[in-house]
Amino acid sequence: MTIEFDDNLITGNELIDSQHQELISRIKQFVDSCEDGGGKIKAIQMLDYLADYTNFHFSAEEKLQKDVGYPGLAEHQKKHEEFKNNLKELEAFLDEVEGPTDAFVEQVKKNVVDWLFNHIKAFDRSVAEFIFLTDNPDRL
Repeated sequence: MTIEFDDNLITGNELIDSQHQELISRIKQFVDSCEDGGGKIKAIQMLDYLADYTNFHFSAEEKLQKDVGYPGLAEHQKKHEEFKNNLKELEAFLDEVEGPTDAFVEQVKKNVVDWLFNHIKAFDRSVAEFIFLTDNPDRL
């Protein structure tokens, strides 16, 4: 599985896209470390960083949505909570094993990578389109 920010993930909003690039870069480092046998302590540290950066990013996205009057904010917040719960489940999974196993890496790919890529392509792109159309009413 390729974990990289590419054109399919561009929303067109500079703030959102730059934060997604950082988040995806960190997720790639996390998965690479787990696959290379980086150990439990390193995996815990990287998962903690992901949780912190995710909270920062989601707060910024939600503030942006609130500021522009995005009508789908409540639904978007629910999706963000879903992702945060996925990270908590991964923390619990990691607590139960000696280190990041193949099963753990598969859960990361499913519950973090796949989830995030799908979220960006659907939810975040719709936010960016709403902002663009709001800022450019002549385009309607």
